[in-house]
Amino acid sequence: MKSTLFIYSSTDGQTKTIISRIKSFLSNDIDSMLMPIAEVSGEDIAKFDRIIIGASIRYGKHKKELYEFIDLHLDELAKKDNAFFSVNVVARKPEKNTPDTNPYMKKFLLQTSWEPKNLAVFAGKIDYPKYNFIDKQMIRLIMWITKGPTNTSGTYEFTDWDKVDSFAKNVIK
Repeated sequence: MKSTLFIYSSTDGQTKTIISRIKSFLSNDIDSMLMPIAEVSGEDIAKFDRIIIGASIRYGKHKKELYEFIDLHLDELAKKDNAFFSVNVVARKPEKNTPDTNPYMKKFLLQTSWEPKNLAVFAGKIDYPKYNFIDKQMIRLIMWITKGPTNTSGTYEFTDWDKVDSFAKNVIK
């Protein structure tokens, strides 16, 4: 099996939780590492056969650090077996939960020169109690507009763990 570097760009932790779940499908005797994207160097990438990157959406965008990382390491990423997944609450809707139908994945692929070999989109989580006042109100407004949950005392997990597991089995062969 291939050594694997698992990289995440997470805002509130759901992307890290998802990529950790994917990592759990790798045998313990295989060399692997889980790292936040801001800490990954070219030397880290060089050590591994496969790179899996997960990134979250906040207010309609992946973080700038994702694009900077890809621009900096595009050549190394292209030479490796690789995968990318996006985590966003829009993906809770069946008509927007695939790489071909998710607006954020489509936008990502247009904004980068990287062509990941494997793609996935996973629905994320809304954890109102965790958010500061402004984020709570902004996300509540977005949820009201998109007919999502607006009760700010609740936590709503939309992640389809069977879909995550299926992706993990597919990319970790």
